[in-house]
Order: sequence, then structure tokens, then C-alpha cells
Amino acid sequence: MKRFRRLRSGEALRDLVRETKVHKSELIYPIFIADGENIKKPVDSMPGVYQYSIDCADELLQSIESSGISGLLIFGIPKYKDETASSAYDDNGVTQRAIRYIKENYPKLLVIADVCLCEYTSHGHCGVVHDHKIVNDETLPLLSKMAVSLAKSGADIIAPSDMMDGRVAAIREALDKNGFIDTPIMSYSAKFASSYYSPFRDAAESAPCFGDRKTYQMDGANGREALREIEDDIAESADIVMVKPALAYLDVVKEASRLGYPLAVYNVSGEYSMVKAAAQNGWIDEKKIVLENLTAMKRAGANIIITYHALDAARWLEE
Repeated sequence: MKRFRRLRSGEALRDLVRETKVHKSELIYPIFIADGENIKKPVDSMPGVYQYSIDCADELLQSIESSGISGLLIFGIPKYKDETASSAYDDNGVTQRAIRYIKENYPKLLVIADVCLCEYTSHGHCGVVHDHKIVNDETLPLLSKMAVSLAKSGADIIAPSDMMDGRVAAIREALDKNGFIDTPIMSYSAKFASSYYSPFRDAAESAPCFGDRKTYQMDGANGREALREIEDDIAESADIVMVKPALAYLDVVKEASRLGYPLAVYNVSGEYSMVKAAAQNGWIDEKKIVLENLTAMKRAGANIIITYHALDAARWLEE
């Protein structure tokens, strides 16, 4: 008889033969920076998550720096929104100012800048709208301008999340033409039109005012198409690819990992909030569930995990 249980008899032995381990350096924490002053506003649908103005962000940034995780993914919330998302590529916009502040005061933190128009448009969609249709090619120049502006501000990685076709190639060309040939692109390559995003739209104030995002984000039923999207982004010079959400799409993560490219997953707001709500009701052990979920993402093949649990997880991984 085979005795698989021999290697399970104690914690030290289990740890010795454990196949998958999550490391703090693989975690990225998303933050929300709002234009204004004296802002620390709780996101009701995401317990423990806040919008911060730049002048109030040191508390958060110091926690990220001391946690030992690699860095942050930044989302800006502007005061001014219009149909062409002009605040998104304003060199003095809230996100640009926040990045400059972070790089000046916390230079060791890796800053990943999300590139999408939804937080900056009056209609809340990720692209330019003509006659209630989100148009693709007219959006690409605006995304490119935003990417260049964020790179000029000091972003270490540019992360387009809009899901317009051809945007990785357009952004790569724009970055290169402006001297940012060494700035990597982390593409949200397989971003599904998911119901798990609802709390994020509260945090980023980015809900669309009409329709939905199903004409540009992916159909959740399509795994093979996701791989084609990922392969296309690689062909367009993406340096890191991403699957979003994480938990409901671990099969896609597993298949994408076989391509041999650096692979990120986004443990999104709905996944986070469900865990927090169940934990607050005493139905689950939050620490155990979070670490199990993160291990599942790593086991499926993720190299980078973007998660709102990052600061807690970093502490728990040390215990």
C-alpha cells in the first residue's frame, strides 16, 4: 500500500514537501487616490479599503512599504470628467501627481499605473463613445496619451485594462517614440465581463451610465478566446499578461501559464468583499481562506497576484 500520509504527519514535514508557496514579493496592492484634500473615505462595499487624497496617503504608503510586498497598482479619481477623459492624460492630473509623490518619497515601491478611461469619462465607459457605441480605434490615441503621461510621471509599469483591440501595440509605439523604451507593459489580456467587479466601481466611481461593458470585455464562457487574446497581446509586445478575475478563471490561468510569459492575476473586488463579509459574520476563518485562495492562484501558475488582501496576507505569511 502506498502511504501518502507519511508526509502529512506534522507541520514541519508538510512544509518541507509543500509544492506551492506564496511569497510577499509576489503581491501587489491596489490603491485609490482621489483628487482633493483631507480625504480618507471608506468604500462601504469593500471593508478595510479607502479612497485617499495625496495629502492623506502616507499612512497607507508607509504600510505598503513596510509590508515587504513589491508595490502598488494605482487608480486615480479625478474631480473633472468629460466625454474624452481629458483628466486621464493631464500631466498635472491626480494620478500623475500621486505617482510623482510616491516615487519621490517611496522610491523603492514599484508603481503600476492602470491605463483606462472609465474613471475619467462622464459616461463611465472605457473608451470613446459615439451614438451610444464604444468605438475602438478612436480610443487608442487617448490610451496612448495617458500611458505616456503616466510614464513621464514615473510609473514603473504601464497596465492597460480597457480591452480595446490593438491597444498594446499602440501604447508600445507611443512609449517608444517618447523615450520610454524600457517601460514594461502589463496587459489586462483576458479581462472578462464579470459580475465580480461591482465593489470596485464604488471605489473608483467608474460605473457606466448606460449599458454594460460586454462589447469589449470578454465573455466569461470563452476560455479558448482568452488564450488568443493573451497570445495577441504577447505578439504586440506585452511584457506581462494578466487574467482577471482570478478565482473564477483559474482554468484560464493554468492554460495561460503554459505560454511561458510572466503572468499576473487580479483577485478582484467582489472576490475580496465576499471573503470579508463572510468573515465578519463569523462564517469563515479569514486568514485561512485568504491564504488558501492565494495559494490556488499561485498553484494555477500566477507569478504576480494583485489583491486587496495583500497587506494582511504579507503579515500572515510571516506568522
